[in-house]
Amino acid sequence: MNRLLLVVVVGGLALLPQLHVVPEFWITQLNYIGLSSLVVLGLVLLTGVGGLTSFGQAAFVGIGAYTTAWLTTRLGWSPWLTLFMALALTFIFSSLIGAITLRLSGHYLPLGTIAWSLSLYYLFGNLGFLGQHDGISGIAPLSIFGISLGIGRNMYYLIWLFVLGSLWLTYNLLHSRPGRAIRALKNGSSMAESFGVNMANYKVIIFVYAALLACVSGWLYAHLQRAVSPSPFGLNYSIEYLFMAVVGGAGSVWGAVVGSALILTLKDQLQNLLPRIFDTNANFELIVFGLLMIFILQYAGNGIWPLLERMWTAVTGGEKQRRMEPPAQAATLEQRPRPEKGSLVLELDKARKEFGGLVAVNDISFKLHAGEIMGLIGPNGAGKSTTFNLITGVLPLTSGDIRFQGQRIDNLRARDIARLGIGRTFQHVQLIPTMTVLENVALGAHLRRDVGVVSAALHTDRRSEAELLHEAAVQLERVGLGDYLYEEAGNLALGQQRILEIARALAADPVLLLLDEPAAGLRYKEKQELAQVLNQLSAEGMSILLVEHDMDFVMNLTDHLVVMDFGTKLAEGKPAEIQQNPAVLQAYLGGIDDDFDEDELAGVAPTKEAV
Repeated sequence: MNRLLLVVVVGGLALLPQLHVVPEFWITQLNYIGLSSLVVLGLVLLTGVGGLTSFGQAAFVGIGAYTTAWLTTRLGWSPWLTLFMALALTFIFSSLIGAITLRLSGHYLPLGTIAWSLSLYYLFGNLGFLGQHDGISGIAPLSIFGISLGIGRNMYYLIWLFVLGSLWLTYNLLHSRPGRAIRALKNGSSMAESFGVNMANYKVIIFVYAALLACVSGWLYAHLQRAVSPSPFGLNYSIEYLFMAVVGGAGSVWGAVVGSALILTLKDQLQNLLPRIFDTNANFELIVFGLLMIFILQYAGNGIWPLLERMWTAVTGGEKQRRMEPPAQAATLEQRPRPEKGSLVLELDKARKEFGGLVAVNDISFKLHAGEIMGLIGPNGAGKSTTFNLITGVLPLTSGDIRFQGQRIDNLRARDIARLGIGRTFQHVQLIPTMTVLENVALGAHLRRDVGVVSAALHTDRRSEAELLHEAAVQLERVGLGDYLYEEAGNLALGQQRILEIARALAADPVLLLLDEPAAGLRYKEKQELAQVLNQLSAEGMSILLVEHDMDFVMNLTDHLVVMDFGTKLAEGKPAEIQQNPAVLQAYLGGIDDDFDEDELAGVAPTKEAV
């Protein structure tokens, strides 16, 4: 958020209650906007950023409200102490529910959240000690240093203190090591797993985080209302919270406030205006409200907040140009030891992969040594990328062995293989397009620092974050993308995106680097520069296995080649030997005539259709 705009918004919120010309109604309205913003902020993280749709947030509001209501009225606890009890209960319930529900995918996930939301709602209304459908009344108001917060104008400050604090925590979290993993949940889970990120854990983390924010909202609501009943914690309120997140801007933390303010204000004003306009008490507000929301979503698909932010930038001038300076200098991250040059790094022994009746990889065997650049070539559909996926744990082996530095890895998960020192790029570019180039590369270095969610949210991770970003900048400079640090990755050309993937893999500090068609989309000079980088890495002791269709690039770069055709190893040897191998020429050209010059193989691209 623009700093000037932030000062304007926070200053306005602080001054409003002091202006006695502001009616009490609007202070009350702002209190409810603040309470809704807390819940919606969790949905921004959970649904907008993480891509996990939940219809159950109102139930967590109910846990916070009922916990403090029962403990203060029945046991006489201090309201401030009940906040910690409510958070503890919510943490336990949300962890259990999340561990079960988040295993679901597709439309089953939102259906699962509806199921447990309804269960908790009916539980609130049927338990005798919670007052059943009558609820609990007589809740004591909060007080601070003897000042009662029973007055709406006093409670306003506490509510908005929680809101602003939660916005700060969430912003810090999203712009950190855990935050980059969270932002990869929606469109890059498999990629992030290949760099050692435990995506299942991060799903549960943001689910619990959103539940805790909803719990705080419920705790505040109970002491604002001084009574609780099941009705505000039903499914219809969960749907409304989700609607607020979408309308405000599901990918922006301030979108939670904008969406809450817009929906609640429109609902209230329409209830007052429409009966006067149509001279009837008929319930037209829902129809008009729905039409207005369709109009908003039609012309502001990403929500209102991004639109307001662009307008503010246009008025104030914003940043005149993209910031070009690299991150501040920081300590260099530790590097893992490289194996002795020439020692065995990777060994495939009769690796086989079957998809039903199709044999994609047919008992492939080869060895790769430290400091060696090996090419894996063959016509389209030969099984090269499938072999990559077997090595990196994306696909399980049907039979055979794969060993890395003497350790069998074909029974490990992708993130566990990444921890051992294997980095990779992908046949089809896998980036987070809305993240900057620098952040995409920093995601590759995820395993090189251990920063927890609490540390990230409190922004006590400054040193680790500076080191990760510095490492990302160094790798980007190494591959020639140092001028694009703060550009969104989705704005780069395809060739640049492939180079970006290489920088991200290098940030992981791999012993073995797997490159899937790294030269695709590159111009001749760019290919030469890439070859220089790969030769330098090889000289430093890194082993490289690459799949590539540009034969000139492969023949001039690699020390050793393995040729595949229809999943089977066709030939193996030095580039000069492969260029003269009749079986290879047959696979690439479909036959050999008497006038064919074998050196032409260097310029021939594979033409077979992919399996």
